[in-house]
Amino acid sequence: LLSDEPRSVGGEDLGPSPYDLLLMALGSCTSMTLRMYANHKQLPLDDVEVTLRHERIHAQDCEHCEETTGKIERITREIGIKGDELTDAQRQRLVEIADRCPVHRTIDSKPYVETRLIDT
Repeated sequence: LLSDEPRSVGGEDLGPSPYDLLLMALGSCTSMTLRMYANHKQLPLDDVEVTLRHERIHAQDCEHCEETTGKIERITREIGIKGDELTDAQRQRLVEIADRCPVHRTIDSKPYVETRLIDT
């Protein structure tokens, strides 16, 4: 799997950027989690579409964020749930379940990244 940056920031645009890969991980985990939940509960879910966007914004522009100064990272996730027979309550429950996908939980937990130098 090749990852690169866009030409506009000095890359060759040969593949998705590291942030694109992060969003792909969150989007695929979200859709798989919803599918597994719907199958388990036998919900009439036809399809799920997840769209994500990453941006850096001023903390003061984020009404739900804990930070109030400086810049913060914001990921916006939009979920399209298809299923004509789903009730409003079932749709709302699926949105709640989206926050339980393992990748979402990892991002939310602010993981510690330990870096070690190894001999190669």
